[in-house]
Amino acid sequence: MHRTLLVLALAALLGIGWTAWHHSAKPLPPGLSVETPSRNAREIRFLADLAYVDSAGRRHVDQEIFDEIFRILRGARERIILDLFLFNEQQGPRPERTRSLCAELTTLLIAQKTAHPQLEIVLITDPINTIYGARAASHLERLREAGISVVMTDLDPLRDSFALYSAVWRLFIRPLGGNSGGLFPNPFGGEPVSLRTNLRILNFKANHRKTLVADTPSGWTALVTSANPHDASSAHRNIALRFDGPAVADLLETERAVAAFSDAPVPEPLPPMPPRDVDVGVGVRIVTEGKIGEALDQTLADARAGDEIAVAVFYLSDRAVIEALVAAHQRGASVRVLLDPNKDAFGLEKNGIPNRPVAAELHRAGIPVRWCDTHGEQCHDKMLLLRRGADSTLLAGSANFTRRNLRDLNLETDVWLVGTMRDPVMQQAWSHFERVWSNEPGRVYSVPYAEYADESWIKRWIYRLGELSGASTYEH
Repeated sequence: MHRTLLVLALAALLGIGWTAWHHSAKPLPPGLSVETPSRNAREIRFLADLAYVDSAGRRHVDQEIFDEIFRILRGARERIILDLFLFNEQQGPRPERTRSLCAELTTLLIAQKTAHPQLEIVLITDPINTIYGARAASHLERLREAGISVVMTDLDPLRDSFALYSAVWRLFIRPLGGNSGGLFPNPFGGEPVSLRTNLRILNFKANHRKTLVADTPSGWTALVTSANPHDASSAHRNIALRFDGPAVADLLETERAVAAFSDAPVPEPLPPMPPRDVDVGVGVRIVTEGKIGEALDQTLADARAGDEIAVAVFYLSDRAVIEALVAAHQRGASVRVLLDPNKDAFGLEKNGIPNRPVAAELHRAGIPVRWCDTHGEQCHDKMLLLRRGADSTLLAGSANFTRRNLRDLNLETDVWLVGTMRDPVMQQAWSHFERVWSNEPGRVYSVPYAEYADESWIKRWIYRLGELSGASTYEH
Protein backbone atom coordinates (compact mmCIF):
# COMPACT_ATOMS: atom_id res chain seq x y z
CA MET A 1 0.00 0.00 0.00
CA HIS A 2 2.72 2.45 0.97
CA ARG A 3 4.70 1.51 -2.12
CA THR A 4 1.64 2.11 -4.31
CA LEU A 5 1.06 5.52 -2.75
CA LEU A 6 4.72 6.37 -3.22
CA VAL A 7 4.61 5.37 -6.89
CA LEU A 8 1.44 7.43 -7.42
CA ALA A 9 2.97 10.44 -5.67
CA LEU A 10 6.14 10.21 -7.76
CA ALA A 11 4.08 9.86 -10.94
CA ALA A 12 2.04 12.93 -9.98
CA LEU A 13 5.18 14.95 -9.26
CA LEU A 14 6.74 13.90 -12.57
CA GLY A 15 3.52 14.77 -14.39
CA ILE A 16 3.36 18.18 -12.73
CA GLY A 17 7.04 18.87 -13.46
CA TRP A 18 6.82 17.89 -17.13
CA THR A 19 3.55 19.78 -17.64
CA ALA A 20 4.97 22.89 -15.96
CA TRP A 21 8.11 22.80 -18.13
CA HIS A 22 6.28 22.05 -21.37
CA HIS A 23 3.61 24.73 -21.05
CA SER A 24 6.06 27.41 -19.95
CA ALA A 25 8.44 26.76 -22.86
CA LYS A 26 6.21 25.45 -25.67
CA PRO A 27 6.28 27.18 -29.08
CA LEU A 28 3.95 30.14 -29.39
CA PRO A 29 1.17 30.05 -31.97
CA PRO A 30 2.21 31.34 -35.40
CA GLY A 31 2.17 35.09 -35.80
CA LEU A 32 3.00 35.97 -32.19
CA SER A 33 6.13 37.66 -30.81
CA VAL A 34 6.86 39.64 -33.97
CA GLU A 35 8.88 42.71 -34.87
CA THR A 36 7.79 44.17 -38.20
CA PRO A 37 10.02 46.10 -40.62
CA SER A 38 10.36 49.85 -40.13
CA ARG A 39 7.70 51.71 -42.15
CA ASN A 40 7.15 55.38 -42.83
CA ALA A 41 3.86 57.19 -42.38
CA ARG A 42 2.22 60.45 -43.34
CA GLU A 43 0.58 60.96 -39.95
CA ILE A 44 1.73 59.78 -36.52
CA ARG A 45 0.09 61.29 -33.45
CA PHE A 46 0.71 60.90 -29.73
CA LEU A 47 -2.43 61.04 -27.60
CA ALA A 48 -2.80 61.17 -23.82
CA ASP A 49 -5.42 61.08 -21.10
CA LEU A 50 -4.42 63.10 -18.04
CA ALA A 51 -5.68 63.49 -14.48
CA TYR A 52 -4.52 66.17 -12.07
CA VAL A 53 -5.40 67.95 -8.86
CA ASP A 54 -5.89 71.72 -8.86
CA SER A 55 -4.87 74.20 -6.16
CA ALA A 56 -8.17 73.56 -4.34
CA GLY A 57 -7.55 69.80 -4.21
CA ARG A 58 -10.16 68.91 -6.84
CA ARG A 59 -9.41 66.14 -9.34
CA HIS A 60 -9.78 66.92 -13.04
CA VAL A 61 -9.69 64.46 -15.96
CA ASP A 62 -8.71 65.55 -19.49
CA GLN A 63 -9.21 62.86 -22.14
CA GLU A 64 -8.64 62.47 -25.85
CA ILE A 65 -7.93 58.79 -26.53
CA PHE A 66 -11.44 57.35 -26.69
CA ASP A 67 -12.76 60.55 -28.26
CA GLU A 68 -10.26 59.89 -31.08
CA ILE A 69 -11.23 56.20 -31.24
CA PHE A 70 -14.90 57.12 -31.53
CA ARG A 71 -14.13 59.61 -34.34
CA ILE A 72 -12.34 56.87 -36.23
CA LEU A 73 -15.20 54.41 -35.73
CA ARG A 74 -17.81 56.90 -36.94
CA GLY A 75 -15.90 57.38 -40.20
CA ALA A 76 -15.43 53.68 -41.01
CA ARG A 77 -17.40 52.17 -43.90
CA GLU A 78 -15.49 48.99 -44.82
CA ARG A 79 -13.91 47.38 -41.77
CA ILE A 80 -13.22 47.83 -38.05
CA ILE A 81 -10.93 45.43 -36.15
CA LEU A 82 -10.67 46.00 -32.39
CA ASP A 83 -8.67 44.05 -29.82
CA LEU A 84 -9.49 45.17 -26.27
CA PHE A 85 -8.55 43.65 -22.91
CA LEU A 86 -10.96 45.12 -20.32
CA PHE A 87 -14.29 45.88 -21.99
CA ASN A 88 -17.02 45.81 -19.36
CA GLU A 89 -19.04 47.85 -16.87
CA GLN A 90 -17.63 46.20 -13.76
CA GLN A 91 -16.89 48.51 -10.84
CA GLY A 92 -15.19 48.21 -7.48
CA PRO A 93 -16.60 49.16 -4.07
CA ARG A 94 -16.18 52.87 -4.88
CA PRO A 95 -17.48 53.25 -8.45
CA GLU A 96 -15.69 55.51 -10.89
CA ARG A 97 -18.24 57.81 -12.57
CA THR A 98 -16.07 59.66 -15.09
CA ARG A 99 -17.42 57.90 -18.20
CA SER A 100 -19.50 54.86 -19.13
CA LEU A 101 -16.97 53.79 -21.74
CA CYS A 102 -18.36 50.28 -22.14
CA ALA A 103 -21.84 51.57 -23.03
CA GLU A 104 -20.45 54.35 -25.22
CA LEU A 105 -18.42 51.92 -27.31
CA THR A 106 -21.15 49.27 -27.47
CA THR A 107 -23.78 51.78 -28.59
CA LEU A 108 -21.52 53.30 -31.22
CA LEU A 109 -20.52 49.95 -32.74
CA ILE A 110 -24.14 48.82 -32.97
CA ALA A 111 -25.16 52.16 -34.50
CA GLN A 112 -22.42 51.90 -37.11
CA LYS A 113 -23.39 48.34 -38.02
CA THR A 114 -27.06 49.32 -38.25
CA ALA A 115 -26.37 52.36 -40.42
CA HIS A 116 -23.86 50.55 -42.63
CA PRO A 117 -24.79 46.83 -42.84
CA GLN A 118 -21.87 46.12 -45.19
CA LEU A 119 -19.39 47.31 -42.54
CA GLU A 120 -17.38 44.38 -41.18
CA ILE A 121 -16.75 44.75 -37.44
CA VAL A 122 -14.61 42.29 -35.49
CA LEU A 123 -14.04 42.62 -31.76
CA ILE A 124 -11.32 40.47 -30.17
CA THR A 125 -11.36 40.44 -26.38
CA ASP A 126 -10.26 38.57 -23.26
CA PRO A 127 -12.29 35.99 -21.28
CA ILE A 128 -11.93 38.17 -18.18
CA ASN A 129 -14.95 40.10 -19.49
CA THR A 130 -17.16 37.05 -18.95
CA ILE A 131 -15.27 36.09 -15.77
CA TYR A 132 -13.75 33.27 -17.81
CA GLY A 133 -17.12 31.96 -18.98
CA ALA A 134 -18.84 32.09 -15.59
CA ARG A 135 -21.16 35.00 -16.48
CA ALA A 136 -22.75 36.22 -19.69
CA ALA A 137 -21.77 39.74 -20.76
CA SER A 138 -24.90 41.50 -21.99
CA HIS A 139 -23.01 44.08 -24.06
CA LEU A 140 -21.12 41.35 -25.92
CA GLU A 141 -24.38 39.53 -26.59
CA ARG A 142 -25.88 42.76 -27.96
CA LEU A 143 -22.91 43.12 -30.31
CA ARG A 144 -23.37 39.56 -31.57
CA GLU A 145 -27.10 40.11 -32.10
CA ALA A 146 -26.25 43.17 -34.20
CA GLY A 147 -24.11 41.05 -36.53
CA ILE A 148 -20.74 42.00 -35.04
CA SER A 149 -18.18 39.22 -34.73
CA VAL A 150 -16.99 38.81 -31.12
CA VAL A 151 -13.84 36.69 -30.76
CA MET A 152 -13.08 35.40 -27.27
CA THR A 153 -9.33 34.83 -27.16
CA ASP A 154 -8.29 31.24 -26.47
CA LEU A 155 -5.65 31.65 -23.76
CA ASP A 156 -4.77 27.97 -23.54
CA PRO A 157 -2.20 28.01 -26.39
CA LEU A 158 -0.24 30.74 -24.59
CA ARG A 159 2.64 29.85 -22.32
CA ASP A 160 1.92 29.48 -18.61
CA SER A 161 3.40 32.28 -16.49
CA PHE A 162 2.58 30.64 -13.12
CA ALA A 163 3.91 27.31 -14.33
CA LEU A 164 3.68 25.08 -11.24
CA TYR A 165 0.15 26.18 -10.42
CA SER A 166 -1.01 25.94 -14.03
CA ALA A 167 0.36 22.39 -14.24
CA VAL A 168 -1.81 21.38 -11.29
CA TRP A 169 -4.73 23.21 -12.91
CA ARG A 170 -4.28 21.44 -16.23
CA LEU A 171 -3.93 17.97 -14.71
CA PHE A 172 -6.31 17.93 -11.76
CA ILE A 173 -8.74 20.89 -11.82
CA ARG A 174 -9.69 21.67 -15.40
CA PRO A 175 -10.97 18.13 -16.14
CA LEU A 176 -13.57 18.44 -13.35
CA GLY A 177 -15.66 21.06 -15.22
CA GLY A 178 -18.28 23.05 -13.31
CA ASN A 179 -17.69 26.66 -14.39
CA SER A 180 -21.24 27.96 -14.01
CA GLY A 181 -23.10 28.98 -10.87
CA GLY A 182 -21.29 28.91 -7.58
CA LEU A 183 -21.17 29.99 -3.97
CA PHE A 184 -17.76 31.64 -3.85
CA PRO A 185 -16.99 35.38 -3.88
CA ASN A 186 -16.63 36.97 -7.29
CA PRO A 187 -13.22 38.71 -7.31
CA PHE A 188 -14.62 41.33 -9.70
CA GLY A 189 -17.78 41.96 -7.67
CA GLY A 190 -21.33 40.88 -8.41
CA GLU A 191 -22.92 37.47 -8.18
CA PRO A 192 -20.98 34.56 -6.64
CA VAL A 193 -19.01 32.26 -8.93
CA SER A 194 -17.78 28.69 -8.72
CA LEU A 195 -14.60 27.58 -7.00
CA ARG A 196 -13.34 26.43 -10.40
CA THR A 197 -13.73 29.96 -11.78
CA ASN A 198 -11.63 31.38 -8.96
CA LEU A 199 -9.03 28.68 -9.50
CA ARG A 200 -8.91 29.42 -13.24
CA ILE A 201 -8.17 33.08 -12.56
CA LEU A 202 -4.98 32.02 -10.74
CA ASN A 203 -3.45 30.99 -14.07
CA PHE A 204 -2.76 34.72 -14.59
CA LYS A 205 -2.98 34.77 -18.40
CA ALA A 206 -4.40 37.48 -20.61
CA ASN A 207 -4.83 38.98 -24.03
CA HIS A 208 -3.72 42.40 -22.78
CA ARG A 209 -3.68 44.11 -26.19
CA LYS A 210 -5.51 47.36 -26.99
CA THR A 211 -5.54 48.00 -30.74
CA LEU A 212 -7.72 49.39 -33.53
CA VAL A 213 -7.56 49.10 -37.33
CA ALA A 214 -10.18 50.84 -39.46
CA ASP A 215 -10.73 52.56 -42.78
CA THR A 216 -11.21 56.32 -42.94
CA PRO A 217 -12.10 58.68 -45.79
CA SER A 218 -8.35 59.33 -46.23
CA GLY A 219 -7.23 55.69 -46.02
CA TRP A 220 -6.50 53.00 -43.47
CA THR A 221 -5.53 54.03 -39.94
CA ALA A 222 -4.49 52.29 -36.73
CA LEU A 223 -4.27 53.09 -33.06
CA VAL A 224 -2.37 51.31 -30.28
CA THR A 225 -3.04 52.35 -26.70
CA SER A 226 -2.72 51.54 -23.01
CA ALA A 227 -6.40 52.45 -22.42
CA ASN A 228 -9.32 50.09 -21.85
CA PRO A 229 -13.05 50.78 -22.52
CA HIS A 230 -13.74 49.82 -18.91
CA ASP A 231 -15.98 51.94 -16.71
CA ALA A 232 -13.86 51.52 -13.58
CA SER A 233 -10.80 52.59 -15.62
CA SER A 234 -12.46 55.63 -17.17
CA ALA A 235 -10.44 58.22 -15.20
CA HIS A 236 -7.08 56.49 -15.73
CA ARG A 237 -4.11 58.28 -17.26
CA ASN A 238 -3.18 56.62 -20.57
CA ILE A 239 -1.26 57.09 -23.80
CA ALA A 240 -1.89 56.12 -27.42
CA LEU A 241 -0.29 56.32 -30.86
CA ARG A 242 -2.30 56.77 -34.06
CA PHE A 243 -0.62 56.17 -37.43
CA ASP A 244 -1.30 55.40 -41.07
CA GLY A 245 0.66 53.76 -43.90
CA PRO A 246 1.98 50.20 -44.36
CA ALA A 247 2.38 49.63 -40.61
CA VAL A 248 -1.43 49.45 -40.40
CA ALA A 249 -1.38 46.25 -42.45
CA ASP A 250 1.42 44.91 -40.22
CA LEU A 251 -0.72 45.52 -37.15
CA LEU A 252 -3.70 43.75 -38.70
CA GLU A 253 -1.54 40.68 -39.40
CA THR A 254 -0.78 40.40 -35.68
CA GLU A 255 -4.53 40.42 -34.94
CA ARG A 256 -5.29 37.88 -37.66
CA ALA A 257 -2.95 35.54 -35.79
CA VAL A 258 -5.04 35.83 -32.58
CA ALA A 259 -8.26 35.07 -34.43
CA ALA A 260 -6.61 32.06 -36.09
CA PHE A 261 -5.46 30.31 -32.91
CA SER A 262 -8.74 31.23 -31.17
CA ASP A 263 -10.57 29.15 -33.80
CA ALA A 264 -12.50 32.17 -35.06
CA PRO A 265 -13.07 33.54 -38.58
CA VAL A 266 -9.88 35.30 -39.64
CA PRO A 267 -10.27 38.82 -41.09
CA GLU A 268 -8.95 39.30 -44.60
CA PRO A 269 -5.55 41.03 -44.89
CA LEU A 270 -5.38 44.59 -46.11
CA PRO A 271 -4.37 45.19 -49.72
CA PRO A 272 -0.67 46.00 -50.22
CA MET A 273 0.13 49.59 -49.33
CA PRO A 274 2.91 51.46 -51.14
CA PRO A 275 5.46 53.20 -48.91
CA ARG A 276 4.46 56.74 -48.00
CA ASP A 277 6.34 59.43 -49.90
CA VAL A 278 6.88 61.66 -46.89
CA ASP A 279 9.65 63.80 -45.47
CA VAL A 280 9.17 62.71 -41.87
CA GLY A 281 12.09 60.62 -40.71
CA VAL A 282 10.32 58.54 -38.09
CA GLY A 283 10.09 54.79 -38.66
CA VAL A 284 7.12 52.78 -37.37
CA ARG A 285 7.51 49.18 -36.21
CA ILE A 286 4.91 46.93 -34.55
CA VAL A 287 6.33 44.79 -31.75
CA THR A 288 4.36 42.17 -29.86
CA GLU A 289 4.91 39.92 -26.84
CA GLY A 290 8.59 39.08 -26.25
CA LYS A 291 9.77 41.36 -29.04
CA ILE A 292 8.65 44.29 -26.87
CA GLY A 293 11.05 43.10 -24.19
CA GLU A 294 13.81 42.74 -26.75
CA ALA A 295 13.16 46.27 -28.02
CA LEU A 296 13.42 47.60 -24.46
CA ASP A 297 16.57 45.60 -23.82
CA GLN A 298 18.19 46.84 -27.03
CA THR A 299 17.23 50.49 -26.46
CA LEU A 300 18.58 50.53 -22.91
CA ALA A 301 21.72 48.57 -23.78
CA ASP A 302 22.54 51.12 -26.50
CA ALA A 303 22.16 54.09 -24.13
CA ARG A 304 25.41 55.92 -23.43
CA ALA A 305 26.75 58.97 -21.65
CA GLY A 306 24.82 62.10 -22.54
CA ASP A 307 21.64 60.26 -23.59
CA GLU A 308 18.34 61.03 -21.88
CA ILE A 309 15.97 58.21 -20.87
CA ALA A 310 12.43 58.82 -19.61
CA VAL A 311 10.19 56.00 -18.39
CA ALA A 312 6.51 56.36 -17.46
CA VAL A 313 4.89 53.04 -16.59
CA PHE A 314 2.12 51.56 -14.48
CA TYR A 315 4.10 48.47 -13.37
CA LEU A 316 7.89 48.12 -13.37
CA SER A 317 9.18 44.76 -12.15
CA ASP A 318 11.12 42.96 -14.91
CA ARG A 319 14.61 42.35 -13.55
CA ALA A 320 16.36 42.75 -16.92
CA VAL A 321 14.77 46.16 -17.45
CA ILE A 322 15.56 47.36 -13.92
CA GLU A 323 19.19 46.27 -14.19
CA ALA A 324 19.47 47.87 -17.64
CA LEU A 325 18.16 51.19 -16.29
CA VAL A 326 20.73 51.13 -13.50
CA ALA A 327 23.50 50.18 -15.94
CA ALA A 328 22.53 53.00 -18.32
CA HIS A 329 22.63 55.43 -15.40
CA GLN A 330 26.07 54.16 -14.41
CA ARG A 331 27.32 54.67 -17.98
CA GLY A 332 26.38 58.35 -17.73
CA ALA A 333 22.92 58.44 -19.29
CA SER A 334 20.37 60.71 -17.64
CA VAL A 335 17.56 58.41 -16.45
CA ARG A 336 14.20 59.52 -14.99
CA VAL A 337 11.43 57.15 -13.95
CA LEU A 338 7.78 58.13 -13.35
CA LEU A 339 5.71 55.43 -11.63
CA ASP A 340 2.23 54.79 -10.39
CA PRO A 341 2.34 54.42 -6.57
CA ASN A 342 0.29 51.21 -6.85
CA LYS A 343 -2.20 52.33 -4.23
CA ASP A 344 -5.47 52.56 -6.22
CA ALA A 345 -7.27 49.62 -7.81
CA PHE A 346 -10.91 50.23 -8.73
CA GLY A 347 -11.92 51.49 -5.29
CA LEU A 348 -9.59 49.19 -3.37
CA GLU A 349 -6.29 50.15 -1.75
CA LYS A 350 -3.18 48.29 -2.89
CA ASN A 351 0.05 47.65 -1.01
CA GLY A 352 2.49 49.41 -3.35
CA ILE A 353 3.95 46.24 -4.89
CA PRO A 354 5.88 46.12 -7.17
CA ASN A 355 6.64 49.78 -7.83
CA ARG A 356 7.57 50.91 -4.33
CA PRO A 357 10.29 48.31 -3.68
CA VAL A 358 11.54 48.79 -7.25
CA ALA A 359 11.57 52.58 -6.80
CA ALA A 360 13.61 52.14 -3.61
CA GLU A 361 16.17 50.14 -5.60
CA LEU A 362 16.37 52.78 -8.33
CA HIS A 363 16.57 55.58 -5.74
CA ARG A 364 19.50 53.87 -3.99
CA ALA A 365 21.24 53.66 -7.39
CA GLY A 366 20.87 57.45 -7.80
CA ILE A 367 18.10 57.43 -10.42
CA PRO A 368 15.49 60.21 -9.97
CA VAL A 369 12.03 58.76 -9.34
CA ARG A 370 8.70 60.56 -9.08
CA TRP A 371 5.20 59.26 -8.41
CA CYS A 372 2.00 60.07 -10.26
CA ASP A 373 -0.27 61.88 -7.80
CA THR A 374 -3.30 59.59 -8.11
CA HIS A 375 -6.68 60.04 -6.46
CA GLY A 376 -8.65 56.91 -7.29
CA GLU A 377 -7.40 56.65 -10.88
CA GLN A 378 -4.27 54.81 -12.02
CA CYS A 379 -1.26 56.20 -13.86
CA HIS A 380 -1.64 53.67 -16.66
CA ASP A 381 1.00 54.95 -19.14
CA LYS A 382 3.40 52.39 -20.57
CA MET A 383 6.24 54.04 -22.46
CA LEU A 384 9.96 54.61 -22.74
CA LEU A 385 11.63 57.58 -24.42
CA LEU A 386 15.29 57.94 -25.35
CA ARG A 387 16.90 61.12 -26.69
CA ARG A 388 20.41 61.26 -28.17
CA GLY A 389 21.17 64.72 -29.48
CA ALA A 390 18.66 65.34 -32.26
CA ASP A 391 17.57 61.68 -32.43
CA SER A 392 14.77 60.09 -30.41
CA THR A 393 13.19 56.69 -29.78
CA LEU A 394 9.72 55.97 -28.39
CA LEU A 395 8.30 52.61 -27.32
CA ALA A 396 4.67 52.71 -26.18
CA GLY A 397 1.54 50.57 -26.06
CA SER A 398 -0.14 47.98 -23.87
CA ALA A 399 2.86 46.33 -22.18
CA ASN A 400 3.79 46.99 -18.58
CA PHE A 401 7.47 46.50 -17.84
CA THR A 402 7.01 43.12 -16.16
CA ARG A 403 8.08 39.58 -16.94
CA ARG A 404 4.56 38.55 -17.88
CA ASN A 405 4.12 41.50 -20.23
CA LEU A 406 7.57 41.44 -21.86
CA ARG A 407 8.70 37.80 -22.05
CA ASP A 408 6.28 35.94 -24.36
CA LEU A 409 3.54 35.24 -21.79
CA ASN A 410 0.67 37.75 -22.16
CA LEU A 411 -0.51 38.94 -25.55
CA GLU A 412 0.76 42.54 -25.93
CA THR A 413 1.18 45.16 -28.67
CA ASP A 414 3.50 48.18 -28.71
CA VAL A 415 4.64 50.64 -31.35
CA TRP A 416 8.40 51.26 -31.64
CA LEU A 417 9.24 54.61 -33.23
CA VAL A 418 12.73 55.74 -34.20
CA GLY A 419 13.12 59.29 -35.48
CA THR A 420 14.33 62.75 -34.58
CA MET A 421 13.25 65.56 -32.28
CA ARG A 422 11.98 67.37 -35.37
CA ASP A 423 9.19 64.79 -35.66
CA PRO A 424 5.96 66.12 -34.11
CA VAL A 425 5.17 62.78 -32.49
CA MET A 426 8.45 62.86 -30.56
CA GLN A 427 7.85 66.44 -29.49
CA GLN A 428 4.36 65.47 -28.30
CA ALA A 429 5.60 62.47 -26.31
CA TRP A 430 8.46 64.36 -24.64
CA SER A 431 6.17 67.29 -23.87
CA HIS A 432 3.72 64.90 -22.19
CA PHE A 433 6.44 63.40 -20.00
CA GLU A 434 7.88 66.79 -19.03
CA ARG A 435 4.45 68.17 -18.15
CA VAL A 436 3.68 65.29 -15.78
CA TRP A 437 7.22 65.19 -14.34
CA SER A 438 7.45 68.92 -13.59
CA ASN A 439 3.77 69.84 -12.99
CA GLU A 440 2.20 73.13 -14.10
CA PRO A 441 0.88 76.15 -12.23
CA GLY A 442 -2.35 75.08 -10.55
CA ARG A 443 -2.01 71.48 -11.73
CA VAL A 444 -0.33 68.68 -9.77
CA TYR A 445 0.40 65.58 -11.82
CA SER A 446 3.26 64.05 -9.82
CA VAL A 447 4.92 64.17 -6.40
CA PRO A 448 8.49 63.54 -5.18
CA TYR A 449 9.88 60.10 -4.37
CA ALA A 450 9.66 60.74 -0.61
CA GLU A 451 5.84 60.88 -0.82
CA TYR A 452 5.58 57.09 -1.21
CA ALA A 453 9.10 55.94 -0.34
CA ASP A 454 9.01 52.42 1.07
CA GLU A 455 12.17 50.52 2.05
CA SER A 456 10.29 47.47 3.41
CA TRP A 457 12.38 44.34 2.93
CA ILE A 458 9.23 42.23 3.22
CA LYS A 459 7.64 43.95 0.20
CA ARG A 460 10.94 43.68 -1.65
CA TRP A 461 11.01 39.90 -1.26
CA ILE A 462 7.29 39.49 -1.92
CA TYR A 463 7.83 41.32 -5.20
CA ARG A 464 10.97 39.36 -6.11
CA LEU A 465 9.40 35.97 -5.37
CA GLY A 466 6.20 36.90 -7.21
CA GLU A 467 8.11 38.04 -10.28
CA LEU A 468 10.31 34.93 -10.28
CA SER A 469 7.53 32.39 -9.75
CA GLY A 470 4.81 34.03 -11.83
CA ALA A 471 2.54 34.14 -8.78
CA SER A 472 2.24 37.93 -8.92
CA THR A 473 -1.23 39.42 -9.36
CA TYR A 474 -0.07 42.85 -10.50
CA GLU A 475 1.04 42.28 -14.07
CA HIS A 476 -2.18 42.95 -16.03
